Amino acid sequence: MKVTICIGSSCHVKGSRQVVDELQRLIDENNLGDKVDLAGTFCLGKCQQGVCVNVDEEFYSVTPDTVHDFFMENIKAKV
Repeated sequence: MKVTICIGSSCHVKGSRQVVDELQRLIDENNLGDKVDLAGTFCLGKCQQGVCVNVDEEFYSVTPDTVHDFFMENIKAKV
């Protein structure tokens, strides 16, 4: 599974660093490192919609407050 997180300026201001850190922690905690490829990019083109995250080319808007639920529903449940 390919998970790409925008780390551009707009998403950075909205908490992309915290989202990246928490996703990495959750991936490690759930032993999914061999199944989930976490990467960063500088723009996904949806700057108004929060921290932009693509999971296998499907777009999501994630915040530091919603990252845990996002992980459980859209990453852990699908690998």
